[in-house]
Amino acid sequence: MAELRADILAGLVVGIVAIPLSMALAIAVGVAPEHGLYTAVVAGAVVALLGGCKFQVTGPTAAFIVVLAPIVARHGLGGLLTAGVLAGAMLVVMGVARLGTWIQYIPYPVTTGFTTGIAIVIATLQLKDVLGLDVGPMPESFVEKVAVLWEARATVKPFEFGAAALTFTLLLVLPKVLKAVPAPLLAIAVVSALGAVVHHVVPGMTLATIGSRFHSVVDGVEVAGIPSALPSFAAPWGSEPLTWTLLRELLPAAFAIAMLGAIESLLSAVIADGMTHTKHDSNSELVALGVGNIFAPFFGGIAATGALARTATNIRAGAKSPIAAVTHSAFVLLAILLLAPLVAHIPMASLAALLLLVAWNMSEARHFAGLVKAAPKSDVLVLVTCCLLTVFFDMVVAVFVGVVLAAALFVRRMAELTESRLQLDSSTDDGGRALPEGVVLYDINGPLFFGASNKAMQALHSVSADDYRVLIVHLGRVPVIDATGLVALEAALQMALGPRRHVVVAGPFPKPDDAIPKAALETKHERLMLAPDLDSAIRLAEELVTAHPPSSPPPAA
Repeated sequence: MAELRADILAGLVVGIVAIPLSMALAIAVGVAPEHGLYTAVVAGAVVALLGGCKFQVTGPTAAFIVVLAPIVARHGLGGLLTAGVLAGAMLVVMGVARLGTWIQYIPYPVTTGFTTGIAIVIATLQLKDVLGLDVGPMPESFVEKVAVLWEARATVKPFEFGAAALTFTLLLVLPKVLKAVPAPLLAIAVVSALGAVVHHVVPGMTLATIGSRFHSVVDGVEVAGIPSALPSFAAPWGSEPLTWTLLRELLPAAFAIAMLGAIESLLSAVIADGMTHTKHDSNSELVALGVGNIFAPFFGGIAATGALARTATNIRAGAKSPIAAVTHSAFVLLAILLLAPLVAHIPMASLAALLLLVAWNMSEARHFAGLVKAAPKSDVLVLVTCCLLTVFFDMVVAVFVGVVLAAALFVRRMAELTESRLQLDSSTDDGGRALPEGVVLYDINGPLFFGASNKAMQALHSVSADDYRVLIVHLGRVPVIDATGLVALEAALQMALGPRRHVVVAGPFPKPDDAIPKAALETKHERLMLAPDLDSAIRLAEELVTAHPPSSPPPAA
């Protein structure tokens, strides 16, 4: 019973935080605020009941703004909801295919870079409402957005800016002096009340509000703000038939939603694990997230993912089970039914200020600057590239280029670690082993893969045929070999073999364990033998030199 009470209280706290944030995020995407609330209600409950992280709170997040806003601009609300269903299906497939663990292989500079880039775009989009600018529909590209905002600079409204500045200040100060009530709720309530009082005293001083910007129809009657009614079930694509042309156009956007949703949700789950000392099931979380994103659009909900700030709030508020997240969804639904008239009075400037703070926290500016200062140059290149590509192009391009660039730099770094050493018969190896006369040891240290194979074999090509009777190629320090490395090795061995020369390949052989045996080198090449270790290879080489001295050529195998 105590745990149930803790879950309900935690859910109420998270619900209070989620209400203004969900509306602000929906407005930033370009749709009516109730769609953000519907997302928190439907996706929040479904994912909580099915998910692999019992503390996760799911809903609309700021990261989705840069992905969803262009969809709304091109295809409207129907296209946005349909893309959400497609993304949900992709997430289910990813979870069933057990791809959840693969998300962890996305390099940290890539995720940090595109997250900071998203934060920059979000902050830029809020300037319109923070300053009260008179602008029309915003263009898609970042540069054009900035140009439109700059052209509208003469329409700045001091009253709107004052409301945004006061909200932002309260959001920063209230958590330090008053921890019992969530800062977003109190800050927005205070500024809404002050705005109403100022307008009553000075009728000309008016703030743009949710009620003045958005209208909905309830029972045939138009009302200001959000509808005070349950979300209704309807086809996401509307009354028009769903066409293959529309699906094909939405697939890239749906893929972006799925990838971003998976990354953000699983990162949030990992952080939740660290806060609670638990372990989430990443694949179950992806399946649940997919189901939630399939269901939500049928009730007017936009794309959802695990929300880090709300998840952390849930944990700090004492959540014990998924019931807390379900309670949060129920509270948001209750607020829609009972508080819709009050919601209409919330200033747009206050919601924009809230998103400005979200963008600032999301950017992790100090951490970004610290990485630029301390990280290797290759990681800084990936970090800055992903950030700029996210700002000036989109997140999908940023992640794709970032992962490819990071992989290329990683391959180069690993290739630099692979070394080779040529040891003649007049010397001893680092284990104190003396080589018999006429024997040369070629020792490879490091992974033998496509990025390092040519470098590893380079010194072997310089060995003269008169330098040895038996060549030992030691693979005991090669942890792994791939197809390219195996082909390069075989080519080098074939070149080293001759009428009067033997080659011994010494183990322990690299992973995969069956790569060398499956290559059947002994069968394909005369005078080539395998030895389980270096000591066995040296003994075998000594026997070969003794059995076939230079004066008598060895018989054909």
